Amino acid sequence: MRILVADDHELFLKGLEFILSDLNKDIELVFAKSYTDIFNILKQDINFNLVLTDLAMPGANWEEAIAKIHNTMPETPIIILSAVFDKEIVEKTIEMGVSGYIPKTSSNAVILSAVNLILSGGVYIPPELLNHKLPEEFNEFKQVVEQPESKSPEEKVKNLTPRQIDVLRCIAQGMSNKQIAHKLNLTEGTVKLHVTAILKILNVYNRTGAVMEATKLGVL
Repeated sequence: MRILVADDHELFLKGLEFILSDLNKDIELVFAKSYTDIFNILKQDINFNLVLTDLAMPGANWEEAIAKIHNTMPETPIIILSAVFDKEIVEKTIEMGVSGYIPKTSSNAVILSAVNLILSGGVYIPPELLNHKLPEEFNEFKQVVEQPESKSPEEKVKNLTPRQIDVLRCIAQGMSNKQIAHKLNLTEGTVKLHVTAILKILNVYNRTGAVMEATKLGVL
């Protein structure tokens, strides 16, 4: 697994190196300290599983920079990890195709959980944002986050919607979010919301775990 990590504060980069080392024993981290560094790296290498970047960094306007990164690697999820926590900025980044926005005040456990969720094809929005009025497209996400965890096997099966079972079947076939969206006639953002819901309902951390749990429950 390869992650491009960008922040203009070296101390924070060291902290992220420590946190992300718990993700995978074979993880490879490539560091950047500005948007200029990111663009230079991507000219040579775009084989990354994830981009984890600060928002306000030297080298470019953040909107132009995030758009350029997303256009360069449209299939690679992007996470913003920033001290800037403004409702409109968070909404703007998600609308631009960012898969998650994590405040820098988050605990190590929250950062790891959010990264795992996004690597599995879900989307992460800070719970604090859910206290604000959200655009219509985020209503389903709010329902997912506020939904109580399913404890018993019966609850898990009951809480999965027919559409989520359809998504699960596609995941079991090894489809990407983009492929699932095309097959089920959904937007990729909606698929991400379904993946987020599935992982929460089944109490698992990734797509493999979701397929294994759904198979054990007889859903697949």
